[in-house]
Amino acid sequence: MNSPSENTHNGEGKMARIRAIRSAHPGNLMARYFSEDYFNSLDESKRGRLWRIIATGIENPDSQMGAYAQNSRDYEDFEPLLGPMIRDYHNIPTGHEIGQKHDWSATASRCDLADIDPALNGVSMRVRVGRNLAAFPLPGAMTKAHRLELEALVIEAFTTLKADTQFGGDYHSLTPGSPHAIDADAYRRRVAAHQMFKDMGGDRYLAAAGISSDWPFGRGMYASNAEDFIVWVGEEDHLRIMAMRQGGDLAALFGRLHDGLEKFARLIPAFAHSSRYGYVTSCPTNLGTAMRASLHLPLPRLTEGGRNLERAKKAAQDFGLSVRGAGGEHSDAGHGGLVDISPSARLGVTESGIMQRLYEGTAALWSLEKER
Repeated sequence: MNSPSENTHNGEGKMARIRAIRSAHPGNLMARYFSEDYFNSLDESKRGRLWRIIATGIENPDSQMGAYAQNSRDYEDFEPLLGPMIRDYHNIPTGHEIGQKHDWSATASRCDLADIDPALNGVSMRVRVGRNLAAFPLPGAMTKAHRLELEALVIEAFTTLKADTQFGGDYHSLTPGSPHAIDADAYRRRVAAHQMFKDMGGDRYLAAAGISSDWPFGRGMYASNAEDFIVWVGEEDHLRIMAMRQGGDLAALFGRLHDGLEKFARLIPAFAHSSRYGYVTSCPTNLGTAMRASLHLPLPRLTEGGRNLERAKKAAQDFGLSVRGAGGEHSDAGHGGLVDISPSARLGVTESGIMQRLYEGTAALWSLEKER
């Protein structure tokens, strides 16, 4: 154990590092809002907790957020630092009350991309939510024993879900020696099909936060027989629950996720939830609905034949959307200018609002694409 003098010296070094990051990397929100006066007002226990929360932002100066919560209470216990960061990222003005609401009612209404253009009837669509169980630390603070305990708990729930006529399927574990384990080739095929998450060990941001520790123990995925309802176990959050399909009916896609989520939630302990921030997630960027809804849209004109995403990104911002390459973040547009589009907002907007934003934004971008 470090002596008090060693801890003090180490803390001074970290604060000097944060000052340097603030100057060289103004986009790092942790460094932007870190207050030495606030830090010095904390007791020793809370200082240690805060260093763990912001470790990724110190080790990775190019971080945007620069923090990962380690426990469900972190957003309350460190509100003076995390609150302004969250408001900045989610574009919520100071003084505007945050109180996350949830509403899935629009899944009962018509919201079909084919109404925009019949050519959009076969796009690849996906919607997912992140969830964490209140009974466990968040992934960054989990031990190997925690990870295995959580996996065992959800496997029991999946065993019940397997008997469901709509959501029956199988669990595929990455834990060595698990009776549900899949081999390396099967894992690679699932990753290539965008069904399974990649090896987390190479992600320096997750590594600094402790989220990728103990890889691959406690990790895996459940897939329905139709492979349109999938649950990731042990990624950035305890669970990533998603629905996917080819088509254009967004209401059916969201409805599929909601129905599966409701059934699965009844089989496991309660999710971590905050009246202010909604569903508690490891990364503050995902707070609120903890939802990301996306589809692949061909925009050859707006991307100059797939060579440049900048025009498409700029246009999408006006409609509350983000644009990525077809392969996800930091990738290029795919064949025919194929891009991934998704609503930017997660906090302060409902699930129904996200679906409507995706539909209306797609219509607007498609109109720009078709302009002559």
